Amino acid sequence: LFYCTQSTKMRDITVWNCWLASFLAFLSVCQGDQDIEVNVGILHVYKLDIQDFHREFQALQNRNEFSTDDPMTFHPKLQNFPDLPRWLRFIQRTPYQSAFLYGNPMPEDAGQMTIEVTALNRRAYETVRQRIIFNIQPDTAPALPYQVEFFLKNQDVEEVLPTAVQEKFKNAIESLWPSANLKIVNITSALDRGGRVPLPLPGLKEGVYILVGSSVPFSKCLEEVMSEENQRRCKLQSSLNSCNYTISSQFLVDWCKLRQPDKPLPTVPAPTPGDGILKDGGEYNPPAESLKSRDFYTDHLVTMLVPILLALLLLIILAYIMFCRREGLEKRDERTPDLQLFHHHTIQDNYSELRNMADNREVPRPLSTLPMFNLRTGDRMPPLQQPFSTDSSRVPLVMAEQQA
Repeated sequence: LFYCTQSTKMRDITVWNCWLASFLAFLSVCQGDQDIEVNVGILHVYKLDIQDFHREFQALQNRNEFSTDDPMTFHPKLQNFPDLPRWLRFIQRTPYQSAFLYGNPMPEDAGQMTIEVTALNRRAYETVRQRIIFNIQPDTAPALPYQVEFFLKNQDVEEVLPTAVQEKFKNAIESLWPSANLKIVNITSALDRGGRVPLPLPGLKEGVYILVGSSVPFSKCLEEVMSEENQRRCKLQSSLNSCNYTISSQFLVDWCKLRQPDKPLPTVPAPTPGDGILKDGGEYNPPAESLKSRDFYTDHLVTMLVPILLALLLLIILAYIMFCRREGLEKRDERTPDLQLFHHHTIQDNYSELRNMADNREVPRPLSTLPMFNLRTGDRMPPLQQPFSTDSSRVPLVMAEQQA
């Protein structure tokens, strides 16, 4: 009885230890919440650094089997929802690179949003969860009435999302559009605008649209590029008045795609529905229900007779060429010399004689064709009884050679 009581107590302690270890493991895989202030109308980028999550995996229950080179994928979503909000986008090129959450919230998105990010270690299949709380507040900064969108042909979206790259692009734009409060309003991948996926070749990029805004009017250079004259030159693929000499070589701008977002695009007017009445005042008369029968006999004759007549005509022409245009044997013999004809007939007579001799099997076989024949005596000798190992090429054909 004492042994059974001790076993029961030990089993209870083991169960409680397992529950406690599971609870501590759950607490260890959940990172602390990240509170972020976001303003309406301004681009915000949040980087999911893969190295930070690697350190979290290494600190998981003090386990050292995690490596900083393990592939990792991120799965973000809005809390209690299966997907992200409409203003927030996510990009991760490969499992070995960091990911980005970026977007530009609208006034109707003001408030608090909680984003849950689950990081999956693709080697160990362990997960770490992080919560990001976005506090979206109305923008109190002055409005940006002057906005223009640039298209970069030599960049991918994840390459321009880091803060350092955005600052370089802003400095390059400030060289042709001097402004103290130049801001990047939005960044969009060309694939989101219907662009095509480039071939997997070095130097080919997807392309990025970058919307830049400021309270300072456009410079003269930008106004010339956005003029209607330059747009016509773009359609004709002629040289443009561009500001390429002031842009950094890191950013290749397509000046034909430079546009203002607040400027409405030309739209095709929709057709106006009519009243269903013809212009001449008449009414539409549909065909009668009972249609008149049509005779197809003539059409059938034409369809059948024309090919038959053509075939007969071709047959007659071919027969005339094959039979009526031949010279004949008599005319051929008249033109052939007598010596050639005699030689030809001699060959035919000899051939016929040989064929007749071959057909007559009663003629004795020539002795010279027999296998064992003595040329002097004329005797035929039976073949020698030699074993199979004897070389038959050395057996004498006549008795005189054997006696010698």
